Amino acid sequence: MSKDSLLREMGAGFAGLLDAVNGLSEEQMSRVWYGDPSTSLRTGWSVRDILAHVAGWHREEMAMLERMARGERPVPESADYTDDDAWNARFAAKWRAASAGDVVAELRASEEAYLAAASRLPEERFEEGRTAQRLVHQGCSEHYREHADEIREWREREGI
Repeated sequence: MSKDSLLREMGAGFAGLLDAVNGLSEEQMSRVWYGDPSTSLRTGWSVRDILAHVAGWHREEMAMLERMARGERPVPESADYTDDDAWNARFAAKWRAASAGDVVAELRASEEAYLAAASRLPEERFEEGRTAQRLVHQGCSEHYREHADEIREWREREGI
């Protein structure tokens, strides 16, 4: 898949995520419903928390893309991403007191900045199996779809 195709796929996935939350009230965005009981760090999340953690990953991965554009390793030697749950909890907690509107604004801004950072990389960085390709496909497109589907299922169960 070409760079342009990947970025279009990312854009479509992002639009799908925004569509999944469209029309939710502040109370609905803040209502706790999401979580995996086997993982305490993701138990007790709301739509706002889900969006905050997506925005957090945008910012984290955007820094990786920027390092790659400078010819550096995407992940500094001191970084450890093996504990996804801890990172997810950190990203959600950072925005816990914010309004849903502020979180959506951050989500939009972080996606725009991520897209700009990805756009600056050359085409070859997006070849199959390369880091930029994996970041955009797994870290964005698949991530958006995963959470959009979960939010839609929740809305259907709740009749929202």
